[in-house]
Amino acid sequence: MSKALISFRRIDHVSWTVAAIEPVVEFYSRVFGVTPLYAMGPLDAADIPRDAQGRDWTEAHLGVPGGRLSLAMLQFPDGFRLELFEYGKPAGASTAPLPCNEIGSHHLGIEVDDLEQAASVLLENGCTVYERIALDEGPTAGSSFRYFRDPWGNIFELCQHTQR
Repeated sequence: MSKALISFRRIDHVSWTVAAIEPVVEFYSRVFGVTPLYAMGPLDAADIPRDAQGRDWTEAHLGVPGGRLSLAMLQFPDGFRLELFEYGKPAGASTAPLPCNEIGSHHLGIEVDDLEQAASVLLENGCTVYERIALDEGPTAGSSFRYFRDPWGNIFELCQHTQR
């Protein structure tokens, strides 16, 4: 193994942007059991003093000039944290999450005890659940997976691993 150039400690959180935070927080709390840790905003770059180079706060810190945003930090039962952003302005180029084959696309894998029970709950709660993946050999032999999209199109993967 090569030595890292950065003194890496751990993954702190993952973040993605949603069209509206409140319904996503409610859904993730109800279905996944997340705990909202905190929420901020809306924060508007026009209300925050510019830096010495004349850039507004959102341009200097996020690379989004003239932004207005809200955010929420959620914690899953195992301690994993997910940060959600909602931009009131400027409008983004897309209105839905990227499909899996687009550069910059992402998904969040969630390990569950019972893959099919979890898939059933997700279907009952408005998610699109794809077909089960199970391989009999190779590095994932004995494990099963099902990708799904939440009601807003964010991509997840259910993972069930057998004890080896």
